[in-house]
Formats: sequence, structure tokens, C-alpha cells
Amino acid sequence: MVDQSDSERHASKMAKKKAARDKIMATKTDQKGLIIIHTGKGKGKSSAAFGMIFRCIAHDMKSAVVQFIKGGMDCGERDLITAKFADLCEFYTMGEGFTWETQNKERDIEMAQAAWEKAKELIRNPENKMVLLDEINIALRYDYIDVNDVVAFLSTEKPPLTHVVLTGRNAKDELIEIADLVTEMELVKHPFRSGIKAQIGVEY
Repeated sequence: MVDQSDSERHASKMAKKKAARDKIMATKTDQKGLIIIHTGKGKGKSSAAFGMIFRCIAHDMKSAVVQFIKGGMDCGERDLITAKFADLCEFYTMGEGFTWETQNKERDIEMAQAAWEKAKELIRNPENKMVLLDEINIALRYDYIDVNDVVAFLSTEKPPLTHVVLTGRNAKDELIEIADLVTEMELVKHPFRSGIKAQIGVEY
């Protein structure tokens, strides 16, 4: 049981924290379209990005998704968005699967470059408040797309209030340099290492 003096000390401490927090928040008045990167070896990069897409949908904000690699896989997010929220979120699956599955470098490059052209079209449209480029970092890692082209486009052509989210392992340093928000997912444990396959509702 918390006695009265403990409650009063806690209330006083929290009031001071709130005052300090309010003072900090009062200085944060700017808005801008963010370049957001989710990278690292840990799980959750695309899942976190789709969480932001669903936030946009919840606020009736137009958004769009371009999937660069995962075309060969089922995707619960894609099924839900295309079935229920196609009016708010355009969804383009431009990849045909991971590189070790397609085994066709020329075709992978062709599809990645087509996906990037579609991405640029969607980002240029000021109606889209957020555009998710899912697994683009993989395409960039293999040089299927020129990172300098991506950096130049995001730096000069992205509308000022449009958010762009880029996911995938091994984000290029050039992208990290221009990004506003970078999160690296750290792998601590993964069930795959224990012989457990990818499962509906967790991985896709």
C-alpha cells in the first residue's frame, strides 16, 4: 500500500516532469515530410512501416505502397489493404520474389527499376501523404537501382510534406545520411534458427 507521503512525492515528481516535457514540446512546431528508414538484421522492419500506413488509413490520409522484392509471397497487409482500403492506399507488388528464388538477375533488375519508376510517380503525387518502399534497400544493396538516383530524387523532387519510408537490411550510407529517422532492428533471437518456419500472422 502506498502511503500519502509517497503519493505526494510521486505527484510532485511527475508534475515537474510534465512541466519540463511541455516546455520541450512547445519548441517543436515545424512539420516536414520525413525520410524514414527501417533497416537491420532484426524482424519488424516492414511490419513497423505498415503500421504507419495503417495510421494514415485511419486518418483518411492517402498513401501508397510499392513492394520491391516480396512479389512471390503472400502478404496479409496487401490482402487487407487491397480488399478494404484501396480507395486510400494504392498497392503495387513489383517484385517477383527474393533473388535466390528468381535466379534471374536481368529480370530482377528490370523489375526493380520498374518499381522505382512507379515509386517516383507515387511520391510526386502530392495527394499521397506517405509512400512505403518495401524492401527497396535489398534492391539497392544489389545495385539493381542506383542509390545516387534515389538520393537525388528524394532530396530534390519529394514534395515537402510527403513521408517516404524505406525498408530492408543493409541500408546504404548515402540514404542514411539524408534520412530524418533511421531505426536499426537488432536481432536477439529468431525462431527460424530453431527450425520454425515463417508463419501466417507473424511473418506474412
